Amino acid sequence: MPHAGYTKEEVAQRGEEIYEREIRAKVESEHRGKFLVVDILTGAYEIAEDDLTASDRALAKNPVAILYGVRIGYPTAYRLGGRFLVSRP
Repeated sequence: MPHAGYTKEEVAQRGEEIYEREIRAKVESEHRGKFLVVDILTGAYEIAEDDLTASDRALAKNPVAILYGVRIGYPTAYRLGGRFLVSRP
């Protein structure tokens, strides 16, 4: 589903680029395992124990935000069985 002119692939690409370039080094050691959402338009982000809380906080600040989410320190936000493998920088 497109978001304000962005495809889901574009949202993911922009979000990942912002996270890697501007945010990851600042948050990974202290917030590993928490959820982070970043507004791909502004670069503003929120961190919380769950993705819904982080999203709600971000949308309270900017109701038209286009959000991309990650689980800090993990290659994916969710799992279906198995276990998480921690990514190493």
